[in-house]
Amino acid sequence: MERFVNLTLSGVTTGVIYAAAALALVLIWRSTRIVNFAQGGMMMITSFVAYSVLQASDSYWLALAVALVAGFLLGAVSERVVIRPVENAPPLNAVIVTLGLLIFLQAVAGMVWGGEPRSYPFAFGIQGFEVGGMTLLFSSSDLFAVLAVVVVMALLTLLFRGTSIGLRMRAAAFAPETARILGVRVNRTLTLGWALAAMVGALAGVLVAPATFISPNSFDPILVFGFAAAVLGGLDSPLGAVVGGLTLGLLLSYLSGYAGSEVVTLGALVVVIVVLMVRPEGLFTSTAGRRV
Repeated sequence: MERFVNLTLSGVTTGVIYAAAALALVLIWRSTRIVNFAQGGMMMITSFVAYSVLQASDSYWLALAVALVAGFLLGAVSERVVIRPVENAPPLNAVIVTLGLLIFLQAVAGMVWGGEPRSYPFAFGIQGFEVGGMTLLFSSSDLFAVLAVVVVMALLTLLFRGTSIGLRMRAAAFAPETARILGVRVNRTLTLGWALAAMVGALAGVLVAPATFISPNSFDPILVFGFAAAVLGGLDSPLGAVVGGLTLGLLLSYLSGYAGSEVVTLGALVVVIVVLMVRPEGLFTSTAGRRV
């Protein structure tokens, strides 16, 4: 029983990281209809920025704040410089461009910070909570990560469902020409979508950095699992991204604990294939909602 509980808590901890990465992918998809395969590289760059600030100031919270600002600016610049020239081209062009952006960011990180992995501290302690004489594999840092992702999910849901900015972002993504006729500044809206998504990705990067060493390629697996979580929950749903991330984290934790860590990646692939075959729109996206 203790093993099952700890595997569950471990799944929740990793699941919220996948959920944060999935939220960034969902945000860009909802605002621009592009799957951003450079998200892992953007998370990596902002994590390196946070690491540099942390080394200079010894302040975790200052490093987090700078990482969020850096993510916002990186997303805005990426959209204006890299994505905008291909926004009216076939969708495959944008996918290829994001892959090229990923390679470029990894190369820049290697030149600036080198290829040596760097360690990153946790926000709080890593000592597990004591419950009934049993030490759980769930710490105050894990609780902080869970609460941060839940708050971001709630804010994104409010953004898209309860604000005019969210409505304009969706209109610019689904029908840009019609949105322009109605007075929406489509280019600014698309830039804002990328900036916000990169900022959410920066948060994901800082949250996952303590669990893995920071290097130019260290965030690629997080992007893969985040994409799987987004597909599972539905690329149009912030709530689906969180539920998808938690579900995937739990499934992979159980697989790793009972079947071995070597089947984890295969398990994620199976989840994506099954979802695409049975419910390709995801668990939390309705067909009507996709036509809005």
